This record gives sequence, structure tokens and C-alpha cells, in this order.
Amino acid sequence: MTLIRLLVVDDHNLFRRGLIALLSQDERFKVVGEAGDIGEALRCVERSRPDLVLLDNHLPGVLGVDGIATLKAAAPGVRILMLTMSENKNDLVAALQAGADGYLLKTVELDHLSEYIIQVLAGESVVSPEMMTKLVTAFRGKPAPAALPPPAIPGAAPEAAAPLEGPGAGLLSAREREVLGLIALGDSNKLIARKLDIAETTVKIHVQHILRKLQLTSRVQAAVYAASRELG
Repeated sequence: MTLIRLLVVDDHNLFRRGLIALLSQDERFKVVGEAGDIGEALRCVERSRPDLVLLDNHLPGVLGVDGIATLKAAAPGVRILMLTMSENKNDLVAALQAGADGYLLKTVELDHLSEYIIQVLAGESVVSPEMMTKLVTAFRGKPAPAALPPPAIPGAAPEAAAPLEGPGAGLLSAREREVLGLIALGDSNKLIARKLDIAETTVKIHVQHILRKLQLTSRVQAAVYAASRELG
């Protein structure tokens, strides 16, 4: 089995070492480096070529979000997963627009963090459930940001957000639109299933259909799509 190579970047030594110890218990992961600032992180990225960087935002000198482009330029293909205490909406938006592949709060459970890492490496974008509402609010009624592009839909004006009955929404069934609206609220599959009184497996199928029809790759993109078109 090929191990997933991780780099942990955080200026708090105790937190960083504790996280490394916990991640090292997962047989899927190999921590290949650690750093306390962007300069050190850049050297580690160039030397160790990690698959994914767990990046704090509030680092000394250069903020994590300001170092994303540099890290990705040094190692094309590397995934950047923000792991921070900041619940600030502006930090979230800035990170995603800078090219981060996800934004998680440090309160995340370890088993959830492990699965988020796997999802990001599979090409998905992830955001802590607590931050999803802030993300949706940030883009409600606005075009989706460049880091999370809306799908190109024939007949839709690229500079304008499609209304509820627009061509993008028209691709979806009534039930899929219900599910999309709840995704935009940050609801999990389990909560959506409870609200709509359907099986969780059915929700997963609806989500897959929504992503395929709208040419999106993740729930985060779906939520932003819905918010920018006022579907949520």
C-alpha cells in the first residue's frame, strides 16, 4: 500500500507534535515533515514532496493563506488543507480563493480529519460543517469565486447568477433541488435524510446526480453554486 505523505505546518509546537503523533497511528499516512512557518514549509515541500499539506493560517511572518500559491508552485499537484482556529468568514473565503482544497477547524475529530484528507486527495473540496453556512452566506446572490467555479451551462449568461428557474436549476428534479437547497444550508446527508424522510443512501444518490448534472466535484461547490443562484 502506498502511504499518503503529509506535511504539518503549525507554529504551536505542542499542537503540531500532538497532531503528528495522532496521524502517525493511521497506517494510511506517513508524516514526512513539519514546519512552523511558510519559509520552513516551502523548504519541506521542495525536499519531501508531500501529497498534502495541513496548513495553519495564523503563522509568524507570512500568513498561511498568503503562502498557498507559493507552496503549490513549488510542488504542482500538492493538496493544501487548512487546519485553523479561525472561524472568520473572510479567512475562509480568502483561503479557498487562494487555492486551498479545504478549510477545517482545529476542533475536528481525528477520525473525521483522516477521512477529510482522503476526500481531498480524491479531488474533493471540504469545509467544516460549522463554516458551511458562512461560506454560503459569503456568496449568496454573488457569482461563485474563481477557486470554486460555477458550471458552464449553455444559454446562461456567464456574468449573471441564474435565478431559481434558470437553466442550471432546470437540470435538476424537484427532489434534487430540495437536496441542493439543504446542502446550501450546510446539512449533512444524515440530516437531509431526516428532514426529507428518505434513506441516507437515497440522499447520497441525489447528491451524486446533482454533482454530475451541474458538472461539479464536491458538496462545497454545490453549496456555493446554490447560494450564488439563490437556490438555498
